[in-house]
Amino acid sequence: MSKSKSKGAKKAAKKKDSDKAAKAVKGAPKLSSTEAPAPAKSKVKGKGKDAGKDKAPKGKDKAVKGKGKASKGAAPKPEPVAAAAAPLAAPKVYDVPVDVDPVEKKLHPDEPISSVLRVRRGFVLADFDPASTPGFDEGRKEGEKALSAFAPEIGEWQERLFAETKGGGQRSLLIVLQGLDSAGKGGIVRHVMSNADPAGIKATAFKAPTEEERQHDFLWRVRKALPGPGQIGVFDRSHYEDVLITKVRKFVPAGEITKRYAIINAFEREVIDSGTQIVKVFMYISRDEQKARLMERLDRPDKRYKYTPGDTDNRAYWDEYMKAFQVMLARTSTVAAPWYVIPANNKWYARYAVQQLILEKLREMSPDWPVPDYDIDAEKARLADS
Repeated sequence: MSKSKSKGAKKAAKKKDSDKAAKAVKGAPKLSSTEAPAPAKSKVKGKGKDAGKDKAPKGKDKAVKGKGKASKGAAPKPEPVAAAAAPLAAPKVYDVPVDVDPVEKKLHPDEPISSVLRVRRGFVLADFDPASTPGFDEGRKEGEKALSAFAPEIGEWQERLFAETKGGGQRSLLIVLQGLDSAGKGGIVRHVMSNADPAGIKATAFKAPTEEERQHDFLWRVRKALPGPGQIGVFDRSHYEDVLITKVRKFVPAGEITKRYAIINAFEREVIDSGTQIVKVFMYISRDEQKARLMERLDRPDKRYKYTPGDTDNRAYWDEYMKAFQVMLARTSTVAAPWYVIPANNKWYARYAVQQLILEKLREMSPDWPVPDYDIDAEKARLADS
């Protein structure tokens, strides 16, 4: 009898543990098969390590059923590939180039900036705090110190990317900067890319299209501005103006705008497949911060050249622009080319965050010095005898 009770007790305990485990699994957040564990909404308030974090997206992963088994009659769906094909890969992979000095730990982000600022399914721009500093809570002084400390690494990667072309490399990097007037796009080019060789940077500022550009499709001028092998391209505004100002000011029919989202996604996929990686950044400032910056431009003689009356005219469309940005982020933040929303009220943080995003991508690409196609010892001997 006691033996029977013992077995029953063990069985009951085992069932209780099993029920607890099942509840834990049932309550765990479900993720898309194409996304890493990350938030569905970015509700950022204040500073700190938890700023920018939120709940993971809901929904079942349709690509996975059962315990890792493929469904009958269908081949397993391949994972999306964001990196370039094997022939474009670097000879070696480095986390950080050995040629640069290490940066002290406190100047590194608390977690990858790409993780805390990436736009994922369910993102709501209105919930995002443009005055926050997610991923880095050391303050302005340390942030500016970090910007200087990491600058040599960007210069080193850029030189390697250029040198790689001497060995047949075809890769490049494109940084897309979007944002309203005075959001700080120009400051990114000046401060973040300061250690890069100007010869290896291709910067393009997109203004209103010219008469010639209007005679072609909206991507014509963008294709002409893409970086060549070994270059880092920087777009101050971009092809996204053609789903922003054209949408807000109704320069193009709504149906045409809707088609352009899919065209842009296909275009960026084509660019990436050709060997150009893309980092898309939306510089997000508050309405009050923009007013203060525009007023400063009017107050200072050395800043007035940056101001145009149209900057104030556009403020009348603020709400419409916010809606247009929301749709843009939702429709064009893809696995291969996601959007990153940068809280830009603090210029020092915006520059630091974009710098970290660029460094993450360059480390991922890991360009390296090319292998010589000649006999080094033989060349040394020839040179010694010359």
